[in-house]
Amino acid sequence: MSRYRGPRLKIINRLKTLPGLSKKTPNKNEEPSKKKHSKPPRPSKYPVRLKEKQRLRFHYGLTDRQLLQYVRIARRAKGSTGQVLLQLLEMRLDNILFRLGMALTIPEARQLVNHRHILVNDRIVDIPSYRCKPQDFISIKDKQRLINRINQNIDIFQKDKMRVPSHLNLKKNKKKSLYKYSGLVKKIIDNNRIGLKINELLVVEYYSRRV
Repeated sequence: MSRYRGPRLKIINRLKTLPGLSKKTPNKNEEPSKKKHSKPPRPSKYPVRLKEKQRLRFHYGLTDRQLLQYVRIARRAKGSTGQVLLQLLEMRLDNILFRLGMALTIPEARQLVNHRHILVNDRIVDIPSYRCKPQDFISIKDKQRLINRINQNIDIFQKDKMRVPSHLNLKKNKKKSLYKYSGLVKKIIDNNRIGLKINELLVVEYYSRRV
């Protein structure tokens, strides 16, 4: 299954707020149609698990195959599979840029990485799924247009009263007449700091027969 490139508001109306996918919020006027049943439907956990899986996939901008691969890696690691899964997704480079406020959405962060604008430890990294580690230093190229774009994103990020999570550090440096931001990964993220309300155990259960 390929990465979703269709209307984002349609997904948000169905799955509720997904900050990584879009800044838009669900349309309150749109209510799901209620179907009349002659008999009450049998209780099933599959739709609930599917919805949680879809929310996680669309928030981080993954394909179904990519998410399945992350679940397999998490199952082989020590600790709770659900917690390890969220940590793996949160430490992706595109997500780190989003959490720092350098990009307003994860698709925008992915574009910055694909266009070779991002450096990790002073080396260009053009792989959005690059797994960041503690003490990784993240910076951007010295291009005025790019610096202005990042600065505008961070201004919007701060005006929306968003905060950089405690496992990251955003630093503002003066570069000649410009202010240039850089980021530092201080440690592995604590699950309490993940900016998405989701039941990761339902996602693990959804893939339980495929891993």
